[in-house]
Amino acid sequence: MPDDRTAARSALVSVAITGSGGSGAVTAGMILLEAVGQAGWYGLMTRSAGPQIRGGESAAMLRFGPEPVDCLDDRFDLLVGLDWRNAARFSDEIPLDAASLILTDPGAGAVPEALLREGPQIRALPWKAAAEAVSQGRLNMVALGTLGASVGLPLAALEAGLKRTLAAKGPETVDPALHCLRRGFDLGWAPFATTSAPVGGVPERWVLSGNDAAGLGALRGGVRFVAAYPITPATEILEWLAPRLEQLGGSLLQAEDELASVNMIIGASFGGVPALTATSGPGLSLMMEGLGLAVASETPIVVVDVMRGGPSTGIPTKPEQGDLDIAVYGLHGDAPHLVLAPLSVRDCAFTTQWAVGLAEHLQTAAIVLSDQSLGQSRAVTAPAPEPTAHLTRLRQTKPGERYLRYALTEYGVSPMTEPGIAGGMYTADGLEHTERGTPSSAAADHLAQLEKRRMKLDDFDYGDAWAEIRGDGDTCLLTWGSTAGAAFEAAERARAAGRPLRVIALRLLAPLRRRALARALEGSRRVLVVEQNQSGQLFHLLNAHRMLPPTAGRFARPGPLPLRPGEILGRILGLD
Repeated sequence: MPDDRTAARSALVSVAITGSGGSGAVTAGMILLEAVGQAGWYGLMTRSAGPQIRGGESAAMLRFGPEPVDCLDDRFDLLVGLDWRNAARFSDEIPLDAASLILTDPGAGAVPEALLREGPQIRALPWKAAAEAVSQGRLNMVALGTLGASVGLPLAALEAGLKRTLAAKGPETVDPALHCLRRGFDLGWAPFATTSAPVGGVPERWVLSGNDAAGLGALRGGVRFVAAYPITPATEILEWLAPRLEQLGGSLLQAEDELASVNMIIGASFGGVPALTATSGPGLSLMMEGLGLAVASETPIVVVDVMRGGPSTGIPTKPEQGDLDIAVYGLHGDAPHLVLAPLSVRDCAFTTQWAVGLAEHLQTAAIVLSDQSLGQSRAVTAPAPEPTAHLTRLRQTKPGERYLRYALTEYGVSPMTEPGIAGGMYTADGLEHTERGTPSSAAADHLAQLEKRRMKLDDFDYGDAWAEIRGDGDTCLLTWGSTAGAAFEAAERARAAGRPLRVIALRLLAPLRRRALARALEGSRRVLVVEQNQSGQLFHLLNAHRMLPPTAGRFARPGPLPLRPGEILGRILGLD
């Protein structure tokens, strides 16, 4: 029998909205997502654009309902076509089948054959005529009303979502949009309304992107200085942080390049201010020497890498988990540092905050591996929890006459002073050094400081947050980052079909929690490592640590298409 979660999954609805440049497809999707939150549901929205630099066709893809949503489904129930110019480009991203329904206007043109291969039904509705009956009316708002009615969203929730999304445009835009929304709502029906909005008080919901959530986590963790160079798909972190940092007494500086930005945050942190930068793969490559300096000088910093398709410029607007190798191994020499990966849009807040706390407490560099799928997707979600332990920097305010900045303590962490404290001056550069900080090439000093930097990371108690583990059974899925949502749902489907399945989604990738992972893998006869890159980077990392049985398999597929639960489930069944 299906469990409660599987039953709730069957009530989720998947819809897509597509149109050419200026048609308002993404705006309609944003309003719909806000309405989902107003109704007390959960939801996820991703968006896609054509290959042009600016403008052109776009698509908004959403999944929502009464259960938390962390991935798209294998197919879509409804496709709304505002027009069909170049919409065929999205046929791989919007899979339809015979049970799917396409909604369109009679004058929108012919539906592309690429979207009709599996025989979806088509229904034409007079959206254009309804929009023209309203002064300053817009077809996309009429279509949105029909779509909302068709999936069971209350009109009040749709109206509230519209007002929140378009509030900055003023009543001259909001009022006609509301009229169009209501006209479209009257054209709708509810073949896909498998659930209803909560009765009574609506529970608290956040509507935010993964980039927004990462920014929130940074502020929660105490970051008050950010320096960065804009790069897709990480720029929204900086845009979100800029005004909020100022409100909290912090500051954000746009640097001239990534090399400058990482060195600026090292300087800010040396001065006592928790600091962060955000970038993508090409920028992370440029930051490697700076990250090594932070490790050697034990200066805490955080780098959020919102990964994209690579190598080089690659596909800036699409996701891929291709930066794990460089994040773990890219620093030269023996340079132990932290590598973490959020597991969902909501988890971007928790993981980034945890990364800041760990970097501050352990006095090292932390790399957070988000990706385009998490960073630029928007979710309706419950508020994110904060880490149970509030980790801060160990400070020395009264250093005395013989202050040893790099003292060999029991736990490897030695107190930091801040500039201007009497007796607290020390050398913080990239040279190997003595306990006091004096540059040294002595073998004994080098070995002692290498061991200090290793021990403080390896021996720290990270608690249970190193991974999220669900289910049981002798078949185990091992995954990380944004693929976790699809892996969890694949496991739910397997369990509903009578096949117990365990999922281990790693949040802390370096240092790898080998003993904890070994315990989590106990009893597994089959292990499948799931990730979105071509080479199987996590698979090879785990094999390097001898964590996998010889029979372990891998499902490593590159982007730009997201991994879907059905794909993963098919690989699981193929293990038999």
